[in-house]
Amino acid sequence: MTPTTYWLEHAWLGTNVEPGVVVETGDGRITAVRTGVEVPPPGAETLRGLTLPGLANAHSHAFHRALRGTVQVGSGTFWTWREVMYTTAAQLTPDSYHALARAVYAEMALAGITCVGEFHYLHHAPGGGRYDDPNAMGEALIAAADEAGIRITLLDTAYLSSGFGEPPNRHQLRFSDGDARAWAERAGQLKEDRAHARIGAAVHSVRAVPADQLGTVAQWAQDSEAPLHVHLSEQTAENDACRAAHGCTPTRLLADHGVLGPRTTAVHATHLTDEDIRLLGDSGTGVCMCPTTERDLADGIGPATTVQAAGSPLSLGSDSHAVIDLFEEARAMELNERLRTRTRGHWTAAALLRAASPDGHRSLGWDDAGALRTGALADFTTIALDTVRTAGPLPRLGAETAVFAASNADVRHTVVGGRQVVRDGVHALVPDVPAALASAIDALRA
Repeated sequence: MTPTTYWLEHAWLGTNVEPGVVVETGDGRITAVRTGVEVPPPGAETLRGLTLPGLANAHSHAFHRALRGTVQVGSGTFWTWREVMYTTAAQLTPDSYHALARAVYAEMALAGITCVGEFHYLHHAPGGGRYDDPNAMGEALIAAADEAGIRITLLDTAYLSSGFGEPPNRHQLRFSDGDARAWAERAGQLKEDRAHARIGAAVHSVRAVPADQLGTVAQWAQDSEAPLHVHLSEQTAENDACRAAHGCTPTRLLADHGVLGPRTTAVHATHLTDEDIRLLGDSGTGVCMCPTTERDLADGIGPATTVQAAGSPLSLGSDSHAVIDLFEEARAMELNERLRTRTRGHWTAAALLRAASPDGHRSLGWDDAGALRTGALADFTTIALDTVRTAGPLPRLGAETAVFAASNADVRHTVVGGRQVVRDGVHALVPDVPAALASAIDALRA
């Protein structure tokens, strides 16, 4: 938290790229922003390239990172992928999950991500037994984010059923608290007084939380003034099963039980009816798109342009971590629409950066992040403009370069709370991130 002055060679200020920007930080926040400074002031840290507000990864399952490569073997569907995921989930303990998540969050920092929304449902020991600390797994994630130098919103997830009232299967026993009241009691024990962490809530899905218990989760989030996330209509099978059980779509069921609203974010929202889109937009419910996972699992392309036009703010997530690259998520959202419609330019680069940063932060309860302005959290990231991907365009086209050309490999610096977490592409707190990932994932194969 030591006061630090940064000189940014180029900076994206929300509407345009400015050359020569000084950002002063103190107590974890930006205390001043000055433009038109042609050379670094004495003592300033120099960040060459294009500096953007830190990126917000609004939807993460950290343990899915262990599946990268493995689940790309052969063919299948979301449902066959899920069986492999269960096998990995069964291996995790608080210690091994901490090691894996620390490495995954360090990978995120290297990719310019300064805040993650961790959709966390791996609560208990295999078989459903309780740890001495009932939040041992969640605390492992919070500690991992701290040690990796990024912020976290732990979206503690209610996961109570294998499908529309059916009891959890053997894989899901460690996910379940039994009922929503027990979930709320446990989630309420998570500490709120940590600078890098906030606590939110999640409904895993309408198939995993019985309809008569949805209101309990929504009320807990409302009483806690916490963000509330939910997997929504990721698969057509979920929609069909919901209609069979309740005579309506998942979106209508959520609306009827008070889950939708401006603090709520629907994740995926891939297979929606016109009424679903109206319900989401009219309620101000956000939508988090995860294009790299949705394409990896063959889920489909969600109606992002339509839900946004209806009134739903968009955010982005790397979800299963097939890749961890918010530039690719932003790019994919636009390019998916181009493939579907055979027209170009559904979003400007500025609009895609808003989804990747300020709107993502808001979905996670960090309204004071996502902008290079006085008073905001001092979270920002710098991409190089001289790599084989980014060299050539004029600096004033930096937003377009970031979204449509750059990748996570172009991130050079990441600052969180005024502290440099990544400098010149090297993580300051986890010196060898690839080795940490390899070690943590290898331990799950033992």
